[in-house]
Amino acid sequence: MNPFAHRSDLAYELPPFDAIRDEHYLPAFYAGCQEQLDEVTAILESGAPTFENTIVALEKSGRLLFRVLAVFYNKSSADTNDTIDAIEEELAPKLSAHTDAINLNAELFERIQHVHAVRNDLNLDAESVWLIERYYRDFVHAGAKLGINEREELKALNEKLSKLGTKFSQNLLADTNELAIVVDDVADLDGLEPGQIDSAAAAAAARGLDGKWLITMVNYTGNPALASLTNRGLREKIMKASLSKGGRANDNDNRSLLLEMVKLRAQRAALMGFKSHAEYVLSEQTAGHPDRVHEMLRKIAPAAVANARAEGEAIQAMIDAEKGHFELASWDWALYTERVRLAKYNVDTSKFKPYFELERVLNDGVFWAATKLFGITFEPRSDLKAYHPEARVWEVKNEDGSALGLYIGDFYTRDSKRGGAWMSAFVEQNHLLGQLPVVFNNMNVPKPSEGTPTLLTFDETATLFHEFGHALHGLLSNVTYPRFSGTSVERDFVEFPSQVNEMWMLWPEVLANYAKHFETGEPLPLEWVENLNRAETFNQGFETTSYLAAAVLDLAWHSLSVDEVIDNVESFEAGAIAGYGLDYAPVPTRYRSTYFSHIFDGGYSAGYYGYIWSEVLDADTVDWFKDNGGLTRENGQRFRDELLSRGGSTDSMGMFQKFTGHVAQIEPLLKRRGLI
Repeated sequence: MNPFAHRSDLAYELPPFDAIRDEHYLPAFYAGCQEQLDEVTAILESGAPTFENTIVALEKSGRLLFRVLAVFYNKSSADTNDTIDAIEEELAPKLSAHTDAINLNAELFERIQHVHAVRNDLNLDAESVWLIERYYRDFVHAGAKLGINEREELKALNEKLSKLGTKFSQNLLADTNELAIVVDDVADLDGLEPGQIDSAAAAAAARGLDGKWLITMVNYTGNPALASLTNRGLREKIMKASLSKGGRANDNDNRSLLLEMVKLRAQRAALMGFKSHAEYVLSEQTAGHPDRVHEMLRKIAPAAVANARAEGEAIQAMIDAEKGHFELASWDWALYTERVRLAKYNVDTSKFKPYFELERVLNDGVFWAATKLFGITFEPRSDLKAYHPEARVWEVKNEDGSALGLYIGDFYTRDSKRGGAWMSAFVEQNHLLGQLPVVFNNMNVPKPSEGTPTLLTFDETATLFHEFGHALHGLLSNVTYPRFSGTSVERDFVEFPSQVNEMWMLWPEVLANYAKHFETGEPLPLEWVENLNRAETFNQGFETTSYLAAAVLDLAWHSLSVDEVIDNVESFEAGAIAGYGLDYAPVPTRYRSTYFSHIFDGGYSAGYYGYIWSEVLDADTVDWFKDNGGLTRENGQRFRDELLSRGGSTDSMGMFQKFTGHVAQIEPLLKRRGLI
């Protein structure tokens, strides 16, 4: 029997990974599609439309399809192979067609319209009324009000876009792997820590390059190694390779793909009655319209780039003082930033690594903070197998010992895993089907040689706290309907809880509990932390400018009308960034278009602004925690009850306002980033 055919009988419905083989995915997918279509037919034949026989029945439909897709898409992201890539290419357009077959079913939409019209007269609870509202809005947004011809055109556009997105992702992974830099002489790695050198040797050995060292590429512009490498020629080689991902006129070139995607998205938006893809997307986000986003970004951009240029001047002064005899370039920034930080604030974040050992960070930092806030506990479950030998499972329980869910952590990079870090779920919490959550985090930490502890960089530690914030959003969900579970909120709201969780990384009580030297057990020197806090706004010009350039680039691509045709990716990219005054060569955009997977294959099209939009809420909330006693069970319970547990079951900004007691203020963000 296909292991996806029924709900798993393992604890928490954990998928039976030991039994799942590559050949199971497609049959289960097609069976799942057919099952859901049959369920829709049953809805259409169930008599006069009611909340139960239409809306709730839709909520219950497609369970087999969900099971297989949840596992498959994690497999294709975290541990792909040629077979999985081929399946994904076949599956993507079929899934698009299946989704459209439901969303564009006129008879089904008519039933939803009927229930929607009488929703306030049905004596339903608030979450149920919101469910009706969301289904109605989702169907309208998907094109349910279009005429027959327009619906057929929309189906064709969606199918093409799904194929192109899959190809973009596969090209990027292949090109990222190809661009890894092989180092023949260990002397060229001067500046790296012994553990980093060991990881580079292990990465080379994994590719059959014994006796060499490998600097693998990451998904964003730049590379962690640039902060330490003293060999300027190697730094330049790494940065130029990073900037070239997906744009090298080879089989993995993404330029023609993304131009086609931008054109098709503009066509789809026009079909739906919008001037641009950005207007279409933002109509369903908390921002509402691109003009509101541009208003916020233009408040930030001038100060950000002014700060970046000032930071660049400080770096150039150090280069000159050291008689470097070269002009600051993008491949110099990370290294000299650390040197300036050390000289100005006596902070060297590379020295933090021995104090950020993965197991301690996870158990005594991330988990410990969650226990202090929410009362939840984490127990390793070695008897439960995840989808890869490097992925581990923990059982999560409430303060009273009752079951809460499972957490899976998969922290190491590998050639079969796409770049970046993310969270998702194999099982989503909901009361309707009686399910508890099974959530997972993926990261891309270089794996050390056997027997060597995993020491995290400062940024990797921050990423772990961030991604676990998403995991908490999924674990602490307490909703009736799957549609609203956990992170099922607007794209420009979903980063808010995860960004809030980053605050605990440097919270004195938490830091003291986990930041201990992996060999001696000595705590991280308090002086370092104090100096780091004094340097809180240092390099924020770079960080903000780099991020804003990517956000602006995303909006530029997706603000194009159907009549605007772009034929040169590089010139359009440069013009969009320059138009905001963000064109400062030593600070390149965090993502160039050819490797901007967030917007071309990650669901963030016209939505990358959401990180800083959410950070407005995050900075405001951090201030609330500080003003109300910080890391306490009372505060954690309030955050859990008023926000994390609610998922998407109510208005997002309403949740925020109820939690903080006021509308969002931008000033805490501007202060955090050194912009006021």
